Amino acid sequence: MTTASLRVAKANRILASLPRATLDRIIPDLDFQPLKMRQVLQPRAQRLEQVVFPVLGVASMIAMGDSGASVEVATVGCEGMVGLPLFLGGKRAVVEVFMQVPGVGLHLKAAAFQDHLKREPSLTRVLLLYTQALLTQIAQCSSCNCHHSVEQRCARWLLQTRDRVPSDAFRLTHEFLGLMLGVRRPTVTLTARALQDRKLIRYNRGVITVLDRKGLEAAACECYQLINDEFDRLLGAARRWSENRNAYDVPDSRTARR
Repeated sequence: MTTASLRVAKANRILASLPRATLDRIIPDLDFQPLKMRQVLQPRAQRLEQVVFPVLGVASMIAMGDSGASVEVATVGCEGMVGLPLFLGGKRAVVEVFMQVPGVGLHLKAAAFQDHLKREPSLTRVLLLYTQALLTQIAQCSSCNCHHSVEQRCARWLLQTRDRVPSDAFRLTHEFLGLMLGVRRPTVTLTARALQDRKLIRYNRGVITVLDRKGLEAAACECYQLINDEFDRLLGAARRWSENRNAYDVPDSRTARR
């Protein structure tokens, strides 16, 4: 499939926040593709060739040191976009982004993305709000890693993942969960067992099933809700602005030149 339908495009919150006329012009350049586990969407220190708007699945933003040690600094799902350095004026990134939970995404080549940025001011506006929300997530997760227990952080992370997949069950290995939480495998085992003993999750052969969402929310730290609220506030503001723009038929730069 070389183009995405309006329904599929609106499954991504950034695209859904755009005025209809803007989205109609972007859709023909979107390429719908599966996103496989461990697939690198934003390579480290290489020229970025595209941006990706996830529709399903979860990608991890990983910071790496020269020693090879790595830690997750944020996650990206259907609320966001991978390839933000291209929006901010860079061509390469020191932070790698890869899929941790497989799904599907809408790919937009770098040249087409830059062209739309020049012609569609509403795209720039929405991406600025998304950038602010993502920075909030990065800052909050940094604080969370310092001040909250592994069990609280694990519950937060599992909730963020569940919000971006269509089922209560999703595949996740000890290795991935340890990378996300910045802990060793034995700690992952103990943490998952503690949540399982409380009947909040079931963890079997690399598949996690959320059994009690409300209980998992109670086990998580406040960071989960703080991050969610900020995304809702900022992307909600973008959506309301978009709807007002549609309601009053405000022309964008391309329409105005016709």
